[in-house]
Amino acid sequence: MSRGNSAGFDRHITIFSPEGRLYQVEYAFKAINQAGMTSVAVRGTDSAVVVTQKKVPDKLLDPSTLTHLFNVTEKTGCVMTGMLADSRYQVQRARYEAANWKYKYGHDISVEMLCKRVADISQVYTQSAEMRPLGCTMILIGIDDELGPQVYKADPAGYYCGYKAAAAGVKSTEACNYLEKRIKKKQDYNYAETIELAISCLSSVLSAEFKAGDIEVGVVTRDSPKFRVLREAEIETHLTAISEKD
Repeated sequence: MSRGNSAGFDRHITIFSPEGRLYQVEYAFKAINQAGMTSVAVRGTDSAVVVTQKKVPDKLLDPSTLTHLFNVTEKTGCVMTGMLADSRYQVQRARYEAANWKYKYGHDISVEMLCKRVADISQVYTQSAEMRPLGCTMILIGIDDELGPQVYKADPAGYYCGYKAAAAGVKSTEACNYLEKRIKKKQDYNYAETIELAISCLSSVLSAEFKAGDIEVGVVTRDSPKFRVLREAEIETHLTAISEKD
């Protein structure tokens, strides 16, 4: 078939282009950047941390109802980057998978298995025309009983992996470069250092001085494995510590 006759078919979700690309899946990655958000996750020796921007698009919105941090299980949390409606659907599906696992096997799902399940579902969406890929990236954190703190990331193509530190969103490339340099120098970060590294990474790539209300921070630690979101007063303490270092 000549290129003239086949033009346009490769825009379809399940059809490869002559170069071997799936355009709709690539566009899903671009949709993640549409929200203009950047998120960072870092794994320390005894904790895992996620930090993301908090943007309130409308003055009439109640800021307390707007979040990109979600509990999936009591001890596993995630930060969603990208289209918020798609993100909420994916979190809902992850919660269903986690609850189903606990019902079947009698214990909580591990971070790795949960991320694998979310990624497997995303991958199926790239095979059939009934569902479009979701325009969001999920970064999961939790404490594994054997392996300690865990950071996992799943993307719209269905790829997932464990990370020492990860980033997603508009400035993810710059954030990854920043984290690579810092983690090359030092790997054993304690709880406070892990939070401060994540915040200073986000601050550096966005070239912004944060106030406590500008960011959201989610943490899990060995001593307190439940996922929780830090209050503004706690974030302020870490921001002060960072400014004193500089």
